[in-house]
Amino acid sequence: MTAHHPEGGLARCSNRVMNLAHVLRQNARRFADRHGLVWGERSWTWLEVEREVNALAAALQARGLGKGDRLIVHSKNTAQMFFSLFAAFRLGAVWVPTNFRLMPEEVIYLAEFSGAKGFLCHGDYPDHAASVAQNVPGVEFIWRLDEQARDTRFGEADVSGRMAAFRGRTVPDAPVEHNDPCWFFFTSGTTGRSKAAVLTHGQMAFVLTNHLCDLLPGATEADSSLVVAPLSHGAGVHQLNIVARGATTILLPTEKFDIEEAWRLVEKHRVTNLFTVPTILKMLVEHPSVDRFDHSSLRSVIYAGAPMYREDQKFALAKLGPVITQYFGLGEVTGNITVLPPALHDPEDRANTKFGTCGFERTGMQVSIQNDAGEELKPFETGEICVIGPAVFAGYYNNPEANAKAFRDGWFRTGDLGHMDEQGFVYITGRASDMYISGGSNIYPREIEEKILTHPALVEVAVLGVPDKLWGEVGVAVCVTREPVEEAALAEFLSSKIPRYKLPKRFFFWEALPKSGYGKVPKRLVKDELVARGLIDGDGLV
Repeated sequence: MTAHHPEGGLARCSNRVMNLAHVLRQNARRFADRHGLVWGERSWTWLEVEREVNALAAALQARGLGKGDRLIVHSKNTAQMFFSLFAAFRLGAVWVPTNFRLMPEEVIYLAEFSGAKGFLCHGDYPDHAASVAQNVPGVEFIWRLDEQARDTRFGEADVSGRMAAFRGRTVPDAPVEHNDPCWFFFTSGTTGRSKAAVLTHGQMAFVLTNHLCDLLPGATEADSSLVVAPLSHGAGVHQLNIVARGATTILLPTEKFDIEEAWRLVEKHRVTNLFTVPTILKMLVEHPSVDRFDHSSLRSVIYAGAPMYREDQKFALAKLGPVITQYFGLGEVTGNITVLPPALHDPEDRANTKFGTCGFERTGMQVSIQNDAGEELKPFETGEICVIGPAVFAGYYNNPEANAKAFRDGWFRTGDLGHMDEQGFVYITGRASDMYISGGSNIYPREIEEKILTHPALVEVAVLGVPDKLWGEVGVAVCVTREPVEEAALAEFLSSKIPRYKLPKRFFFWEALPKSGYGKVPKRLVKDELVARGLIDGDGLV
């Protein structure tokens, strides 16, 4: 029988959950001498990783960082960045990583918006540190991540020095509850301003279980994983799974994506899995070095962030064998919406091959295709892809308006359009917003349009994504000017205002933009006009 509360109700259960940093203690106990992290010629056993994280956590704690405080981290993939994730978790603080390609003004906004108390900044970015120091008074300290850095000096201290001062200390895991935040996962909105998706300890414990179940079944401490994408986003989530299994994480020796070096490391370390995006996977399998190194150890090559062209899928399968896995999932759901496992990546165009699907529902998650009224649609009817389950985030930090739009009757609304077949396979057919994905990165046109319009000669502009065989999609900007402007000059003007990966590939100049009866400029009308003028076709730019 079920035990009842004296007043007649069920006994109230505690919301206490495991602090995610506890997985390091588990590894240090069980696999003390096994490699936990490899970076270039350096390596750390799990016992050494635990000691390094303790040292950094103790140093941050002595500086006043505690439960609920936000720690913003602007860095390339380094060992210190890797340690910072678990140090923040251990203290019950919130890890706030940025995309290291962001401009200083963007990092200012993220530091200010998140309410960051501390800032760890890679030594290659003194301008970012100076900008935050000058513009965000709430940041009480700035420490320099001093691995693989240019000869720079800034901030209150170097992280290596602080860790050395506290090495040998042991910091207990802060007690946490299910909804205690551990990570602000930044994802832009349609206005271009970043939103902080709040990931929690309880949610992420389910995410680890789900990923290991659906993406890495059978993974053990004998596995190893090569990191080929920034730890600040999807790759960081993937590496949490690797750490949870006691497997080895291998970082590329430099921030440069060296394909030959990647394959060399796969062979040297007998890498069994990696997480990537379709663009990078395409580059990996089309590079001649793929045939010079032994990659037979690979069992799981996981890609996400954008659909993959069928011909590219077939080429990857021909090179690597039946090892590729696709998943669909936004940062707000930490990748947990659908999965298409290796067995369903058929290299042959058979009659029963499900072309274009992103897979079926993840374990413990439910997907629904809904109309504008929130009603579930029938198979093959197009609507918004909505999802519910334990992997859905707690909401956007300090953004009630975005939360109101993102949730309906408990369902998280992805903003992606698609349909589902009778067997439950999901197909993405479009987007509810104008956002496009280039090289696995979400690009929001309005942000770029606002920057372009700061040029004194610009009157109107429309930025939209068009197909591209290499990057998935690229941006084009259609401009109306008050005086002649050269395409190269406008690109140069914009290059100092936004990261390179957000730059439109082409700039076109028209006398006017097509408008609706309400005076708006629908992107579909702009795209139709691009086609009519012979500037793009079904494959992209002509």
